[in-house]
Amino acid sequence: MNQLKTREPGSFTLPGTLSSALRDELIAFRRDLHMHPELGNQEFRTTAALKARLEAAGLAPRVLPGGTGLICDIGTWDGGRPMLAVRADLDALPIPDAKTVAYRSTVPNRAHACGHDVHTTTVLGAGLVLAGLEREGRLPRPVRLIFQPAEEVLPGGAADAVAAGVLDGVGRIIAVHCDPKVDAGRIGIRTGPITSACDRLEITLDGPGGHTARPHLTTDLVTAAARIATDVPAVLARRVDARSGLSVTWGRIEAGHAPNVIPQHAELSGTVRCLDLPAWRDAPDLVHAAVDEIATLHRAKSTVNYVRGVPPVVNDPVIVELLRDAMTARRGVDSVEDTEQSLGGEDFSWYLEHVPGAMARLGVRTPGDPRVRDLHAGDFDVDERCIETAVELFTAAALIDAD
Repeated sequence: MNQLKTREPGSFTLPGTLSSALRDELIAFRRDLHMHPELGNQEFRTTAALKARLEAAGLAPRVLPGGTGLICDIGTWDGGRPMLAVRADLDALPIPDAKTVAYRSTVPNRAHACGHDVHTTTVLGAGLVLAGLEREGRLPRPVRLIFQPAEEVLPGGAADAVAAGVLDGVGRIIAVHCDPKVDAGRIGIRTGPITSACDRLEITLDGPGGHTARPHLTTDLVTAAARIATDVPAVLARRVDARSGLSVTWGRIEAGHAPNVIPQHAELSGTVRCLDLPAWRDAPDLVHAAVDEIATLHRAKSTVNYVRGVPPVVNDPVIVELLRDAMTARRGVDSVEDTEQSLGGEDFSWYLEHVPGAMARLGVRTPGDPRVRDLHAGDFDVDERCIETAVELFTAAALIDAD
């Protein structure tokens, strides 16, 4: 890798760029996926489309046990040095597509509003380019493509993929995630944590209700729920190092049906996010204790359902440099920028519990466009030139890693 750091693009030949015909095909493939979004563990059409295209290229993809998602090796692993894997996720979100474009979603209340159609297309494109190099004898080491289902379904389809053996023979793994704050043609990288841990929290409160004229004879669950909503985050802020970024944010509070009746049941649900891996491991016990203390103070019986989601994505420094070298070799040093740690969760982290790897931010904003199309919003879209950027990144990484 080091020998490439001082070389500017054009001073040497690195194969694996896109032909204009394949570029057009990949844009059409992405738009087809965008028009036919599928939710987690339901990506049957997407899986079939990938399988058919890879087989047409003479490859032998293998569908994962659940019937969605697949892996495909470019070249044959001989049991020697472990392979580099390139990962994509397939699923869409349960929200309506609010865009007015020819490739708008045709499925009501379903949209590729997180860019997984782009991720999938770019890994497919990289696989097709690398397969061509392998046929020409110019791919030094085999590479594995991983097309994973259900990234948006906690605790993430990556855990199931790992259990199915997708990392067998793999020693390193890379991926990208669309970033609407970065211009197309560029990537953002970061060593160490680049995403947050994300868990789901569900709390139920129970107690004897009654008339609002006599709250002293009841368990006032509305007040108890309100205090849990405000005090649990405050308590945690004093029990965890502030640098860990542990936060609880509520998305739903529900209690009662009438203005003069104190209810017997209340519910709260939200997310727990954490920037630090050790603090994330302690989070369930800390949250349980804080909820129990506040509920007991208000004479409410509490039940906590803490649903483990995903740990932070912690980028390996060596693999980060591989991505930096790969992008620099393709487009120069100005095509790489540093990026901050996000509070978003990503199940790519489960792979990193087993092998070193790194995820880059893929720029998808049209240069000069003042708008920032937020992820998980119905109007999310990308500058499709990002597809070529990611394909070139992945193919260069595969070649440099082999070197």
